[in-house]
Amino acid sequence: MPSTKSSLAALTLGAIGIVYGDIGTSVLYALKVVFNSGLVALTPDNVYGILSLVFWTVTIVVSVKYVGLILRADNNGEGGLIAMLALATTAMNERPRLRGALLVVGIFGTAIFYGDGVITPAISVLSAVEGVELLSPALTPYVVPAALVIIFILFWLQKSGTGGIGRLFGPVCTVWFLSIAALGIPHIAAHPEVLGAVSPHHALRFVLQQPGTSFVLLGALVLAVTGTEALYADMGHFGKKPIRLAWFGLVMPALVLNYFGQGALLLYTPGAVDNPFYKLAPSWALVPLVLLATAATVIASQALLSAAFSVTKQAIQLGYLPRMEIRHTSVRETGQIYIPVVNWTLFGAIVLAVGLFRNSTNLAFAYGIAVTTDMLITTVLTFFVIRYAWGYPLALCIAATSLFFAVDLMFFSSNLLKLLHGGWFPVLIGALMFTLMMTWKEGRALMNEKLRADAIDLPSFLEAVFVSPPTRVEGTAVFMTAEPGTVPNALLHNLKHNKVLHEQNLFVTVRSHEVPWIGMGKRLEVEPLGRNCWQVVIHYGFKNDYDVPRALEQMRGRGCELQPMTTSYFLSRDLVVPTMGGGMAPWREKLFAQMHHNAGAAAEFLNLPSNAVVELGAKVEI
Repeated sequence: MPSTKSSLAALTLGAIGIVYGDIGTSVLYALKVVFNSGLVALTPDNVYGILSLVFWTVTIVVSVKYVGLILRADNNGEGGLIAMLALATTAMNERPRLRGALLVVGIFGTAIFYGDGVITPAISVLSAVEGVELLSPALTPYVVPAALVIIFILFWLQKSGTGGIGRLFGPVCTVWFLSIAALGIPHIAAHPEVLGAVSPHHALRFVLQQPGTSFVLLGALVLAVTGTEALYADMGHFGKKPIRLAWFGLVMPALVLNYFGQGALLLYTPGAVDNPFYKLAPSWALVPLVLLATAATVIASQALLSAAFSVTKQAIQLGYLPRMEIRHTSVRETGQIYIPVVNWTLFGAIVLAVGLFRNSTNLAFAYGIAVTTDMLITTVLTFFVIRYAWGYPLALCIAATSLFFAVDLMFFSSNLLKLLHGGWFPVLIGALMFTLMMTWKEGRALMNEKLRADAIDLPSFLEAVFVSPPTRVEGTAVFMTAEPGTVPNALLHNLKHNKVLHEQNLFVTVRSHEVPWIGMGKRLEVEPLGRNCWQVVIHYGFKNDYDVPRALEQMRGRGCELQPMTTSYFLSRDLVVPTMGGGMAPWREKLFAQMHHNAGAAAEFLNLPSNAVVELGAKVEI
């Protein structure tokens, strides 16, 4: 029992640092953006109304929807948009059209997540560094350069992994939440009447008196719930109980105390509206608070970066992105990975965002569309999971998701008003990623269709070969092939040019499935073809790490002994040639050909030993 308690405490501490870093730093800018929007006067009724809207937004979206409902929709213990997409589409196998539509919607949600991945570090770090402006207006010109330096250091450190520094995330964020709670308490104590904003009638009155303003302000109020997708995405790392314990035990109380402290300050010190968070603090605490806020925003950005790496890896394995170099930064934690292309592409986009928008208030106009799109898609997918995967009655499923759908739709619609004022930026990033992902998926399907059309049946081919068998040489040949039961080009080239066949021959196909994990017990599917030849299919979940040599170790005891020193891996390096007519639009075929050309080496992706790989080229027209 003590060890269980210790493990729960450690997981809860980790969840505070990783899961809640983003939502925890929203106090830096949420109310500031609302009251600096020029849409709402700084009157007591308006302050009470906005505080009530913030409180009930956090309660409904985070506490009820994500912590209460969404965390129940786990895919073998894993969460996140791709995990839920896999769960929903698997349940819709008998409805192919609806399944296809859900796939497109889910992939678009995954694509626009990258837009969130650009805006979040930019707005978080900028809002933290902007605190130095209160020390001296002369420091204002240095805010953007300082933020860019901090962001560069964060991205540069990714290649070394976050294992060591990651242990500090939980304690630092715990100090952050305790600090923001402590900042709010004295102001609430001085003006306890502000706690009356907990009553929903203040929110309802504000909405009824100012419906148009309320709708527009939803685009700013959503800043209070940024990072909620991390609750679900990180479920596999921490589990439901630690995430819920961290939220109700520390994070939500700290956020509410800070927001209500800011509200109390604004009621009696209207001049604090330019930066209500930092003006909660006494002057002597400003410098340490800026440093702590900067550390907290870096941690929030780190959590999102880690999620971007994880989502990219899953998309690659599900066939929506080309192979990329994936480095493991920890020998103990397989989930800690680094993808150089993603890292530096995101950094470049963040530098562009900071350069375009210059401050956190302007960035707030760009923020929200990506977040609310993913929130809306998550709600839609949740309906299909609880209705078709879990089999709950239709009326119950509608009742469970309709409120959240209405709330998400209002937030999404309000954020669409920002489209021409900065919202286009994350949407553009999402649209570019969606185009790349769908082009890669459709291009691979066309390519595999062409390969199947030209393919030769493997069993029949082997029978013909062994009528007059070539010279057999010692060792094992592993031929990687996209389709089981077909003759790989590498085998044809080997027979044509070398006129030999190895003593043992394995024809191996790698399959990725719409489940997070597949255990070693279900890894291999083996079909003997006779004369020391085997057809092998290796199965992986979208969170498993590909390792073909390790998987093939299970061939021992099945009549096939693989010796590393005498095993060669044959791959076909296909050159894609776009052709006129059929297939995709010409520009998409050219884009796919370029993506295929620049894709990472299959040998590295499959973890094949570099000194035992033979690559043979072939042209494929699509």
